[in-house]
Amino acid sequence: MIPEQYKAFKERFAEVMDVYDKLGDKIHQYGPLDEKTRRLIKLAYAIAIGSEGGTHAQVRKALASGISKDEIYHTLLLGLQTIGFAKTVAGFTWINDILRQQK
Repeated sequence: MIPEQYKAFKERFAEVMDVYDKLGDKIHQYGPLDEKTRRLIKLAYAIAIGSEGGTHAQVRKALASGISKDEIYHTLLLGLQTIGFAKTVAGFTWINDILRQQK
């Protein structure tokens, strides 16, 4: 489920978002990392910067790519000593927001 705010922003600034999306696609395909690794790294980044919406989006994309809940949780846990307990627990909460919707 894509948030309404994102849809409205994308509609209002369609031309800019088209370029932004193309850049994202180009970056995603650049380099040697496989799809699963790229998705999990993006999830880790979203958690690390404290982005609730970004974490939600990356969990949705990870699940759509066939990444398991255990792999998502392991990605979260790997950051505990790097990003700290508070950000890790926040990430846990945001991941669970999406996983609860999947049931």
